[in-house]
Amino acid sequence: MIRLPGHSLASALFAGARDLLFPSFCLGCGRQLATARLPLLCSACRASLAFSRSPRCTCCGQPFATGSDHLCGDCLQGNHRFDLARFAVLYSGPVPRLVQDLKFLGRTTPLATMGCLAGLSGVLDELAEPDLVLPVPLHPSRLRRRGFNQSLLIARACFPRWRARIQPDLLVRRRATVPQTSLTGSSRRRNLQGAFALGQGERLHGGRVLLVDDVFTTGSTVRECVAVLRRAGAARIEVFTLCRSI
Repeated sequence: MIRLPGHSLASALFAGARDLLFPSFCLGCGRQLATARLPLLCSACRASLAFSRSPRCTCCGQPFATGSDHLCGDCLQGNHRFDLARFAVLYSGPVPRLVQDLKFLGRTTPLATMGCLAGLSGVLDELAEPDLVLPVPLHPSRLRRRGFNQSLLIARACFPRWRARIQPDLLVRRRATVPQTSLTGSSRRRNLQGAFALGQGERLHGGRVLLVDDVFTTGSTVRECVAVLRRAGAARIEVFTLCRSI
């Protein structure tokens, strides 16, 4: 029989009792799970995850169906002014429910699973160490209604080692806009023009910035934020989104 050290045995007994008394459920489909190990997803929901993998754009991370890694058309045309963008998983399978439960229902349980998925994706190792981590901000009126900024919570969940560098108030949203989910690509760009700014008198002076958001769809939100950061003097701008919609 394998003998566990005292503390390991106690931990195993505690975990077993917890799983028995307080069972966990899959955050994707609601099925009861045997244990509370992260990510809180059943085997079927885990199998449906699509992590960021090659082949993909070497700059923005857009996935390709076949071939090798190369620049996509948008990046070749210079439509993105960031230096690198990466996402953890595609916005498919159980991922939309994770995001929507956090964003619209205020459920924070998915955050630990989001951080786990970001780690499992391997993309965090591709990001340079930043001077600042900036979550995409909400307008104050929406922040009051929602009570939290999901991008800030995702930044804290995915980058605990850089928690002290997360600055939630440096990049601000100065103009209220309609939700992007209700708009087409061109409307999204018009909707966000001039929506972001840096706090009064703030400059970045050659700093390295990591911009964090929940979902990369058309890139309009990221594009507007990056333009502001470039004007403020950022030397390198990388982008991390939990997921990408294609």
